[in-house]
Amino acid sequence: MQQENSPLCAIDIAPDLRKKFAFLLGGRGQNGSPIIVFPEFSAFGEIQEMEFHNVLTYLTNVPSLSAAGVGFILVIDRRQDRWAAVKGTLLRIAGSFPGNLQLVLVLRPTTLFQRTLSDILFKFNKDEFKMKVPVIMLSSVTELHSYIDQTQLTTELGGTQEYCHEQWISHRTDMEGFALMVKRTAQILQSFGTELAETELPNDIQATANLLRSHTDKKDKMKEDLHVALGQGSRLLDSINEPVVRDPDHNRNQGELENLSTVQRLLSQLDETERACDEFWGTHQAKLEKCLQLRHFEHNFREMRCLLDQVAERLTAFSEVGINPAHADHIFCDLNSHEARVLEVLDEAQALAREGDELIQSSHYAEDSIQPKCSELRAVSKELSSTLRARKDHLLRAMELHHNLERAAKWCGDGLYLLASQPVDKCQSHEGAESALQEMERYLDTAGHNKLTDPSSIYSDYKTVLNQDFRDQIDKVFQKQVSVQEMFEKRMVSLKKLAAKQTRPVQPVAPRPEAFIKSPLCSPAKRVLEKSCSEGDSVNGVSSRTVEGQLQSSRSTSLSEEDENLAILRKHVMNELLETERGYVEELHCVLQGYASEMDNPAMASLMPAPLQNKKDVLFGNMPEIYTFHKRTFLRELEEYQGCPELVGRCFLQRMTDLQIYEKYCQNKPRSESLWRQCSDCTFFQECQKKLEHKLGLDSYLLKPVQRITKYQLLLKELLKYSKGCEGSEALQEALTSILGILKAVNDSMHLIAITGFDGHLGDLGRLLMQGSFSVWTEHKKGHAKVKDMARFKPMQRHLFLHEKALLFCKRREENGEGYEKAPSYSFKQSLRMSAVGITENAKGDNKKFEVWCNSREEVYIVQAPTTEVKTTWVNEIRKVLTTQLEAYRDLPACLPEASQQRSSDGLFQFPPTAGEPVSLRSFRRGERSMKVKKGEPSSPDANSSPITKGWTKGSLSLDANEENDGYSSTEEPLTSDPEDEGGKKLCAGKYTVVSDYEKCSTQDLSVKSGETVQLIKEGEDGQWFVKNLKTKQEGWVAAANLDTLIGESMSCQSLTSSEGSGSGNLSTSSSCCETSSFDIKP
Repeated sequence: MQQENSPLCAIDIAPDLRKKFAFLLGGRGQNGSPIIVFPEFSAFGEIQEMEFHNVLTYLTNVPSLSAAGVGFILVIDRRQDRWAAVKGTLLRIAGSFPGNLQLVLVLRPTTLFQRTLSDILFKFNKDEFKMKVPVIMLSSVTELHSYIDQTQLTTELGGTQEYCHEQWISHRTDMEGFALMVKRTAQILQSFGTELAETELPNDIQATANLLRSHTDKKDKMKEDLHVALGQGSRLLDSINEPVVRDPDHNRNQGELENLSTVQRLLSQLDETERACDEFWGTHQAKLEKCLQLRHFEHNFREMRCLLDQVAERLTAFSEVGINPAHADHIFCDLNSHEARVLEVLDEAQALAREGDELIQSSHYAEDSIQPKCSELRAVSKELSSTLRARKDHLLRAMELHHNLERAAKWCGDGLYLLASQPVDKCQSHEGAESALQEMERYLDTAGHNKLTDPSSIYSDYKTVLNQDFRDQIDKVFQKQVSVQEMFEKRMVSLKKLAAKQTRPVQPVAPRPEAFIKSPLCSPAKRVLEKSCSEGDSVNGVSSRTVEGQLQSSRSTSLSEEDENLAILRKHVMNELLETERGYVEELHCVLQGYASEMDNPAMASLMPAPLQNKKDVLFGNMPEIYTFHKRTFLRELEEYQGCPELVGRCFLQRMTDLQIYEKYCQNKPRSESLWRQCSDCTFFQECQKKLEHKLGLDSYLLKPVQRITKYQLLLKELLKYSKGCEGSEALQEALTSILGILKAVNDSMHLIAITGFDGHLGDLGRLLMQGSFSVWTEHKKGHAKVKDMARFKPMQRHLFLHEKALLFCKRREENGEGYEKAPSYSFKQSLRMSAVGITENAKGDNKKFEVWCNSREEVYIVQAPTTEVKTTWVNEIRKVLTTQLEAYRDLPACLPEASQQRSSDGLFQFPPTAGEPVSLRSFRRGERSMKVKKGEPSSPDANSSPITKGWTKGSLSLDANEENDGYSSTEEPLTSDPEDEGGKKLCAGKYTVVSDYEKCSTQDLSVKSGETVQLIKEGEDGQWFVKNLKTKQEGWVAAANLDTLIGESMSCQSLTSSEGSGSGNLSTSSSCCETSSFDIKP
């Protein structure tokens, strides 16, 4: 059963309404009573009580309360029915009609019998109906019209009103649904308003932004629902107005008017609700936006305070005044760099304060919170700006004092240099003494601009910057000024005595023999004085012994002054060593902390590109190891020698093994630079550099270790220069030699790591002694015939690596890329074991050539050096290796016959065997690989052969003269079959055009210039061509290797007569062998 507190809706009882056993006509009675019509319905008796009650209850609730209060008029149409139906309808209505009744009109049955029966039975049963209103029985609709105007009745009842029951149900359903939507929308808006009113404002930016976004989304959703409701109401209104639109003369009945009024009222309610919502939302949104502005301002304020605190804390570090002018200048440069950052932060702070002022001017609700923060920002900014100015003034004052001290110290040093640079011998003459005096007087005239004034005035003028170090420096400079002044005064007194004019006559006396007995070490000036003394007993009243005593005293004073000057110079060099060492350690620390450590920082991981991930060891190499060594060990030990710089060589010698860690760093440098170049523009490096406030990028700091290891040898040279004859000079010389050795080892290792294709371990070949580029020709002897590589007029360009145990031949590849990537690579071609080679120091035709051969000269390599000096150096080094090996073999018991070394007249280095037997070292190489002996060839010479045996002819040096090819190691292809060197063809006689200039090296050579035409006449036996210059008519010899370059471009147009056909070549001359690798470390 329908609950009383839940009003019925049309949609709930739509099936019962559609039965149309009762409907609300929409018309009104004379007094405005609503009319309910009970049309003829044959199944009226079958209607369930619930259905009947629900329909009547709904119909009585449709009219307005005022109309329903007047009472309803019921029109019961039973014209086609019987009295029983009339009675049943009345009884049912009387028993369950839920509203007030005004009048009941019954159209009784029209048949005669039923009409008569109705009249009779109605009179007798009238009291049975128990109705409080009159029930009028009508015979026709005409009688009905006397009670209800026909305009208020439908056509079925003889009226003029159009009525569609389905349309009425549809309107009622839509209206009720619209009303429900309006009600729900109003409730949602009210709930949303309550939520907004009760919302507490968050305390952080993210929460405030999220809340604003959430409330905006809810507001937009409600606005969307509201617009949907408004659309539905508009469509319903159009449907209600449709009859009028269709027929302007249409008269709406009271029901239609009430429906129209209801829909309009609901639409107005929606409009009012929307306006209220918008107004409330605008206020709430403004509040949230102001809250968000406040949170942003507070967040920016906190960050700004942190920035201000950071720059202020960083500013406190500039309270130092420096230990020397360079240090003070460095601090001042850092302060200037930091000043830019401070000014930037101050500008940001002022901008934030202005932003707060704008919030206050916009009537922000948190004015009381914003105003103190703006005041605080301005106060802190003002204080920071004042501190910055004070720091700069303080440091400028300190720099001024530093430079004054430096100028005074330099003046003293220049004075010492002046004293030390005046030759004692020249000062003995009158002119020399006068010149020295004038020079010293000119120097003393500069004292006013350079010397310090009274110490008390210095202390008074620079009171604000003085510290103990400054006081010590001032005292030291003053003491030095006094010492220099005293030294000048003493020197000037001596010079004035020597420069005094000798005006009194000299009395001649006989010379004494002992006056001519002179020490071989006497200076010319002293000999002159002795001679003059021997010619008279006195000069101006001063005896010869007195003059000699003055000279010795002057020399003694000069020597002591020179020693002091050298000590000062050593002190300067030592100070530079220590200062640069401290700066170097600090720079390494900054790099490791500011870059390397940040690579492990999870917060910075998102900024690192993929190629940089897990590549810290590649980028920095063993820099942490270098930093640890210098920080904990080397710097501390160097500081112990500050008072005795001449002994610092001992420190270097003790740590020479540790300094070899630089070799590992330099070997990794190409990989490091390649990685840096790949990732140098990434945000990670930029952020790290910004945090460190470095002006230079990381690549500049990665080069510091390379620069540092080369700096040591320069400082050691300076110390050695000023420490001649001192106690530690030998240690300094040894330390310098060792440092240069490390640099050479680093440089050589850079070349070694560029070798490719070597099958083995380079470490097994012993220490690398030398390396360089050369031009190489080869010769082979097969059987008894000597075969040259006649097709090869141009040499092979090879880079040779001389190890203690082997000589490597490599081909240098082209250099590509930039920086360390431009370093060359070397393709391994050939190797010769040093235990199986011999050398011929002078090759025919060129004093820059020498021969390296093995296997009794079956394999001969003619090597041309860039210069004769390079050739001499290599030959001497190879001789040392062979000599060392021979001496090592001599020391082995009963394994080798003794041999003696000698040089033959033709320049060959030899060890002739004794007792007529060749030297064989086969027993020492049992574990080494040897080439197989070809069938038919002797495996070794006869033991009883003559002293000049095969392999020892021409006095050439070979420690293995047998023919088993022991000690010969090579790749699969021989050195002479390099396809990369076979690009050019054989030179032939003919005319060619010169493409580059060539100057002759000897009287037999020929000079040519670019553009001239030459004729190749004949080829000599030593790889040279006899050439005629057709322009100058001169003739001479030119090496075939040089011809390849001189006529390389013109060979393509020259018809060759040989069976080789024509060819072209453009090869570099042997001078290209002296190229310096791009990764050489130069001292």
